[in-house]
Amino acid sequence: MNSVDLLLTNKDITYEIRTEIKRLGRPIPDLIISKTDVGKSRNYSRNFNSSVYDIFKWLCVPKNKLFCFICLVIGGNQIAWTQEGCVGKGTHKATA
Repeated sequence: MNSVDLLLTNKDITYEIRTEIKRLGRPIPDLIISKTDVGKSRNYSRNFNSSVYDIFKWLCVPKNKLFCFICLVIGGNQIAWTQEGCVGKGTHKATA
């Protein structure tokens, strides 16, 4: 079980454990995710690019969903970013 799985499944984590999870850092796996959409004149292909980890320092991606690592560690209340994972056009203003 990785640190994000622990944070997602256990809400009663001690401050010491949260501090250790923060010290270990966010999980940033090199994912192979692609999607092809059919347009009116051509098909469009979108692929996950790991450079988003450099742009969004708060982003972590367990289970092929977007989560805010900062909110997970400190217990943020934005459900899409801390419990369900954001899979759509979610916006978030966290910075690291």
